[in-house]
Amino acid sequence: MTDASPADDAPHTIETADSAAIATQKAAEGAAEGHRPERGGHERTVVHLLRHGEVDNPKGILYGRLPGYHLSDLGREMAQVVADHLREHDITLVVHSPLERTAETAAPTLAIHGVEAIVDPRVIEAGNKFEGRRFSRRLLLDPRRWWWVRDPTEPSWGESYKAIARRMTEAIEDARDHARGHEVLIVSHQLPIWTIRSVLEGRRLWHDPRRRQCNLASLTSLTYRGDELESVTYSEPAAHLYPQASKVAGA
Repeated sequence: MTDASPADDAPHTIETADSAAIATQKAAEGAAEGHRPERGGHERTVVHLLRHGEVDNPKGILYGRLPGYHLSDLGREMAQVVADHLREHDITLVVHSPLERTAETAAPTLAIHGVEAIVDPRVIEAGNKFEGRRFSRRLLLDPRRWWWVRDPTEPSWGESYKAIARRMTEAIEDARDHARGHEVLIVSHQLPIWTIRSVLEGRRLWHDPRRRQCNLASLTSLTYRGDELESVTYSEPAAHLYPQASKVAGA
């Protein structure tokens, strides 16, 4: 049930503990569906999930999967900082989504390690009905959009958390199996990275997007011993560049 409450300036569904738990369970089911049969072994393999650098987006468009959005000058600097950070790491495989901003973020690491990129559609940005628009309260107040935002735990305005978790699990485990005993870099996008991290850490999937710990050019690193996940760590090699970054939505 929706409510166009003046206090909130937008229709919304009130989240309950049950609805949050159901969303989390669905995402866990998606990850289980994408899980590969165990192959055994005890090799240490690290899969780094890298969010792309800052995008040139002066109009603040929610670009989603739209083509034609490239890194800004600062975004390219962020990509180089991450590449330098990973210079001494044993990177034997680099994967990125089909979008320009991830290819451009991967480029400096590819140059340093001399490996070829694999383009994997499974690590692409989440689908979103607001794609191509500037996000604003006015957009949300349009009654034609209310059905889109009826359920933030799914979410009803885009690709489900379950679908994101399934495809990210498949992509991560394929990359891990391809580079066993070494390190992999997967350049992806904020919501897919945050979703799979939340699943792996047992966190609820419904959340405030402003509270995601997945900043520009950040690394979420998954360390495996054989097929078993040993740890999840987070780092921000380009944190010193954040004060210069755009604060608009979709940066």
